[in-house]
Amino acid sequence: MIKTDIIIIGAGPVGLFTIFEAGLLKLRCHLIDSLPAPGGQCSEIYPKKPIYDIPGFPSILAGELIDNLVEQAKPFNPGFTLGEAAVKIDKNDEGNFIVTTTKGTEHEAPIIMIAGGLGVFEPRKPPIEGLENYEDRGVEYIIKDPEMYRNKRCVIAGGGDSALDWAIYLADKNIASEVSLVHRRTSFRGHLDSVQKVMDLADEGKINLITEAEVVGVGGNGKIENITVKHKTQGEIVKDTDHFIPLFGLKPSLGPIGDWGLEIEKNAIVVDTLDYSTNIPGIYAIGDVNTYTNKLKLILCGFHEGTLAVQSAFARIHPDKKNVLKYTTVNGISGF
Repeated sequence: MIKTDIIIIGAGPVGLFTIFEAGLLKLRCHLIDSLPAPGGQCSEIYPKKPIYDIPGFPSILAGELIDNLVEQAKPFNPGFTLGEAAVKIDKNDEGNFIVTTTKGTEHEAPIIMIAGGLGVFEPRKPPIEGLENYEDRGVEYIIKDPEMYRNKRCVIAGGGDSALDWAIYLADKNIASEVSLVHRRTSFRGHLDSVQKVMDLADEGKINLITEAEVVGVGGNGKIENITVKHKTQGEIVKDTDHFIPLFGLKPSLGPIGDWGLEIEKNAIVVDTLDYSTNIPGIYAIGDVNTYTNKLKLILCGFHEGTLAVQSAFARIHPDKKNVLKYTTVNGISGF
């Protein structure tokens, strides 16, 4: 049983900043996320996408923002349960919440902050017959540990930042013995620097770039051994491989959150803007996962919501303590 003051469901930017705000009030946080690393969409879908509306940063890449938020949270020693989705909430005899994940990991706290963004992310799977038979047998939709591709032949499909970034990483770091990138168009949706890097690696023979094509078939005996590529001009090509990695992004859904007895409206959690509390006392919803009149789905709004929710959480945890607002410019971090 992992015990803490606040369980934060969702390790995206809003969840990460909430660690900092809670830490200023000496509240401990533990984060649960279905993705294998912190960052949510910013890390998983568009790490190289520039963001222009973060105060103090005329422009910052999404991945860099996450790196900064993780660094900002470090002094408060947050805990993380990653690669596991929160699926069940119960209450114990002491009135604390028990949150259980898909792998059975249990967490206990008096406060829950749902910062799940748009919900649980599931991979967008290409419509290839029999693909599910090779999942975790050479077919992966998310790269969790690049070392598993050491000296392996890899085929990546996709045209966004995730596909580009991982193709570059596996090729440029000389991890995979062969990297092929398959995309149905000649243009890519990713960051221009990444596109140029892929082109350069293709010219150097480090990436086998196959455009105007898509993977239409998979084959193998018990594990992936080959894929079939349908090319616009060359027809069907069978290519031997050890791994097929379709990276077409992730699709969000509320998932189990929708079954927790929370008031839901248009696939979002209804909150009170006084403190972003839900209809269940002790549970708050912050960031894109919530809804209220004039709601704006912006990261900076989520930062504000998390800040006020933490203040309310402190009052629930310590009803006999007076919380006097202190300024970090005066006290620094160590003064809290």
